Amino acid sequence: MKWTDTIRIAEELNEKFPDIDPLTIRFTDLHKWVCELDGFDDDPHRSSEKILEAIQMAWIEEAR
Repeated sequence: MKWTDTIRIAEELNEKFPDIDPLTIRFTDLHKWVCELDGFDDDPHRSSEKILEAIQMAWIEEAR
């Protein structure tokens, strides 16, 4: 997975953290959790606030 795989990342986060409300996550924690996902293989420094926001929004949709 790469940073641009926002939907897949959101699905993985939703599966790994089913009891977490994505609206309550700080971007620093979100960044760490994404980097720790199995199958995530991208440069941690390539993320941005815009990418993290897109992942968070996709996670919100996935959690519905």
